[in-house]
Amino acid sequence: MNFRQLYDEHFPFVWRSLRRLGIRESDLPDAVQDVFLVVHRRLPEFEGRSKVSTWIFGICFRVAGDRRKAARVAARRDGGDAPLLDAPDERADVAAEAERRQGLAQLEALLDELPLDQRAVFTLFELEGMTGEDIAQTLDLPLGTVYSRLRLAREAFRRGAARTQARDRFYVTTPPTIPASALTSQAGGKR
Repeated sequence: MNFRQLYDEHFPFVWRSLRRLGIRESDLPDAVQDVFLVVHRRLPEFEGRSKVSTWIFGICFRVAGDRRKAARVAARRDGGDAPLLDAPDERADVAAEAERRQGLAQLEALLDELPLDQRAVFTLFELEGMTGEDIAQTLDLPLGTVYSRLRLAREAFRRGAARTQARDRFYVTTPPTIPASALTSQAGGKR
C-alpha cells in the first residue's frame, strides 16, 4: 500500500473525524496534515492487524486530543475565539444555508460538552456508523467500555439538546419596553 493511495482514499474520513472530534474548521488543514505526517512516518510499521481506517482513526484521536489541549491553553492565554463553520455555498438558498449553519453550530456545541473519550465513541457510532466491535478495536478498549461511553454520551447529548430546546423556547430576543411615563408615574408619585 503506497502513501498517495492511502491519502486519497482516507482524506475525507480524516477530515470528518477530526471535525467531529472538535477540531475547529480553521484548524482542520493543519490537523489533517499532522495526521498524515504520522501516517507517512508510521506506514512501514503498520502490520495490518486492524483495518487501515481503524489505525488512522487512532492517530486522529491522538492528534485531536493534543490540539484540543493546546487550544484550551491558548484560549486561557488569549481569551479564546468563536468556533468557525465552513464558508457558505453562495448558490444555496440563504434561509436553508442559515438553518444548516445553525444546526451545525448546535451539533458542535453539544459535541463540545462531551469529554473527548465519549465524543470519539459517539461520533464513530452515531455519525460514522461503526459497530461497537469496530470502535473497541479502533480505540483499543473493551467492548463494555465502548457501550458504557456511548450510553453516557447519548445521555449527555440528550440533556444538552433538551437544554437548548428549552432555552430557545423561552428565549426573548428583545426585552419588553416599558414607557418612561409608566416608570415616572409609579416611582415619582406625591411626596
